[in-house]
Amino acid sequence: MFQLNPHSGVPIYRQLCEQVRRMIAGGQLPAGAALPSVRDLAIEHAVNPMTISKAYSLLEAEGLLERHRGRPMTVASRPRLQAGPSQRLNALNSELDRLVLAARQLDLTPTEVIKALREKWEAADAGIRRRTGSR
Repeated sequence: MFQLNPHSGVPIYRQLCEQVRRMIAGGQLPAGAALPSVRDLAIEHAVNPMTISKAYSLLEAEGLLERHRGRPMTVASRPRLQAGPSQRLNALNSELDRLVLAARQLDLTPTEVIKALREKWEAADAGIRRRTGSR
């Protein structure tokens, strides 16, 4: 569900927060959807449970998640983050800035970068289909 990279230079809790925000904004995590438990996510990604707990607490404070005693954390019934397509694209701006900078430093053309992006996108789609068993 989440891709956490301890070597990215971005703190794990921030990576998780950003991914949850994007998934809520994009509709992949609808209202009421349960998130993995702190313990399960910490074990899956080999991180300290307090790191996951910090991210979940920050998202709860933002009104995006709801805590339920004895049950999984869920997406808020009315998350404050309701984004249209342009707002969702705007959320990618910092990622796109980093991509453009890296591509220019590597002397890659826009065509080469777009081709690589399409290949990654298709590989990710194939991985999702394999995990969910859909076609």
